[in-house]
Amino acid sequence: MILSAIKLLLIGIYTVFLSIVAMISILVDRSYWSYFVLTKIFSSGVLFLSGVKLKVNGLENFDTSKKYVFVSNHSSMFDIPALQLAFPNRVAIVFKKELTKIPLFGWQLAIGPYIMIDRQRPDEAMKSIQLAKERMEKKNLSVVLFAEGTRSKTGEVQPFKRGAFYLASRVGYDIIPVSISGAARLLPKGTFNIKTGTITVHFDQPIPTTEIKNKVDEVKLMESVRDIVIKNKTDL
Repeated sequence: MILSAIKLLLIGIYTVFLSIVAMISILVDRSYWSYFVLTKIFSSGVLFLSGVKLKVNGLENFDTSKKYVFVSNHSSMFDIPALQLAFPNRVAIVFKKELTKIPLFGWQLAIGPYIMIDRQRPDEAMKSIQLAKERMEKKNLSVVLFAEGTRSKTGEVQPFKRGAFYLASRVGYDIIPVSISGAARLLPKGTFNIKTGTITVHFDQPIPTTEIKNKVDEVKLMESVRDIVIKNKTDL
């Protein structure tokens, strides 16, 4: 526990510093190029300080020059730094509104290219999906959503929500299932006891969304993507 406390202290100091730098970069660089460089630096530092290694599989499965809707499982606070390092694309993560209450870190999320969603207000959630569409088209960004809506308490993949698939059907970009393995064991939800180890991120092949015509099609795609995410997890 003492070692974990030291790690958390170092990560906290590191996060405060880079959050300030990130806010400055957002104000002076509206292309967000420098911001995405900082996300790589931040994520590599967090994993290094935590004693966590990252393994990435499946980059050969898709064209990194194109835009996609990435759909991932979510079970740990390590998921975001792992994904930010793993993605070769410029990716806007959809995050919950509650995170904006965190001083500095939450503030830079609120003014940056990432997309905030209010889980308590469905009408606002639809606006977030529209914003995601605009970011993809105007800023040349891919989008990543945690389809379970929140972190899994057990590490097992929970039922998916339709938001990611509704978005994909509206923007017309392919969906790529993403499986994160190992993160739940290293830092599960509800604890701050950091363990050392390896996180694996696996990218599957793109799935076209052009044939989605209605809610039934969205649900079928949702179930199919969830099955793929589960299949590619290595820590079952």
